[in-house]
Amino acid sequence: MRRLIARYAKECSTHLEVITVWDDEMEKEELPHDKPHIKTISHSHPAAIWFERKMHDDFGIVVEGAFDNRPLVAHERFLAKLHPMRKSFTKTSVEYADYRPYKYETVRGDGVFEVAVGPIHAGIIEPGHFHFSQAGEDILHQEVRHFYKYRAIEKMVEGKTLAQAKPIIERISGNETIAYQIALRDIMLQAANTELPESNRKYHAMLLELERTIHHLTDLGFIPNDAGFGAALSVASRFSEDARRQMHSLTGHRFGFGAIDFSSHQIDPGAMNGYIDTLEESLDFFEKWIVDIPSLWDRFDTTGILDSKKAIQYDTVGVVARASGVEIDRREERFYKEHGFEMAIQHGCDVAARFKIRLKEAKNSAKMMRNFLTKECETVKIEEIEDGEYFAYSESSIGELFMNIEIRDGVIERFFARDPSFINWQALHLMMPDNIIADFPLINKSCDLSYAGNDL
Repeated sequence: MRRLIARYAKECSTHLEVITVWDDEMEKEELPHDKPHIKTISHSHPAAIWFERKMHDDFGIVVEGAFDNRPLVAHERFLAKLHPMRKSFTKTSVEYADYRPYKYETVRGDGVFEVAVGPIHAGIIEPGHFHFSQAGEDILHQEVRHFYKYRAIEKMVEGKTLAQAKPIIERISGNETIAYQIALRDIMLQAANTELPESNRKYHAMLLELERTIHHLTDLGFIPNDAGFGAALSVASRFSEDARRQMHSLTGHRFGFGAIDFSSHQIDPGAMNGYIDTLEESLDFFEKWIVDIPSLWDRFDTTGILDSKKAIQYDTVGVVARASGVEIDRREERFYKEHGFEMAIQHGCDVAARFKIRLKEAKNSAKMMRNFLTKECETVKIEEIEDGEYFAYSESSIGELFMNIEIRDGVIERFFARDPSFINWQALHLMMPDNIIADFPLINKSCDLSYAGNDL
């Protein structure tokens, strides 16, 4: 079964175009401006439904045969028949419409009740709504609803050069900023018909693995914390903070904003090797400590199961897929393998498997960072940017990131990014049945999905 990567639309001068990206090909379909209709693919690829609902909200494309035609990014007070990704839409603000209730997916029956969580949360996270159908403590069904920000990033970067858009694109999702920059870097290199020197690629790859390390360490603390073991959060947070400070030392920013560029850099291998030594010691200590807490693994094992068949059916990526035995990782290629990459796979399909994947990947990232060490990287001249349509991928800490940019007259005509979370959020509800509502934070955290990256 081929894998769906993305489905999105763009407006051309004479028609609309729907692009469906598979792992083995790209399909394009032209639609008329006035009455655009397209057939759904959601029955064979359920994760296509968010893409299709978004196309309708953004461009007014009617999707025939879909099992869900509710608005996605157009919330209750959004004006009907307002399609902001059309070229004719140039407003900087819009008035509110009359309130239109949103009909949630629910289970009916005696003793069944609903629980609404969010969109405003106690933690420092983006807005997101989780709607549960419950029978006592048991979860019968959950619906995820996001897109409360609708930041209009796709529209915001239109008409900008790649350099002008970079500060916006690299801030789409704070836990994937290096990954977004690397995807954008590859598009810039394609458009300039320029090769990246080996030393530069190694330095950038080292930063990507450091970013992965930061977020895996954070998750290795928060997952046990959501099972009631706060000591793990205290310990792992210290390790994560050390990694964050190392990112600041290397790039001048704790999140690595502006880190992936084409200028020369001097790196101190001694200092970086020293940090990696400390990281490896910390991971060894943490692993020996955490695996010997039976009560914790009682909470992890068999909780939030996503079997491999459903993981494939929903086209999941990243840790979510690999913990269900699905071998998907954009680093599975010569350059990474030569520098120590080993794909981490688990078959438990549960919280325990997702936890083990993160621990194994953090250790592998430490090994790769050492192998990527270089004393300096070169200045690369980016000459004239050629018009065209360009695609790039990177493997963020969450999973496969896809980016498409079309350049016309030297500026961005269409920007599209598919964050791994856009796919994986749609599989979250599959992990809920046979669990209690108190396990929802644990299951959710084990997937570590981005709210911001999901909501462009």
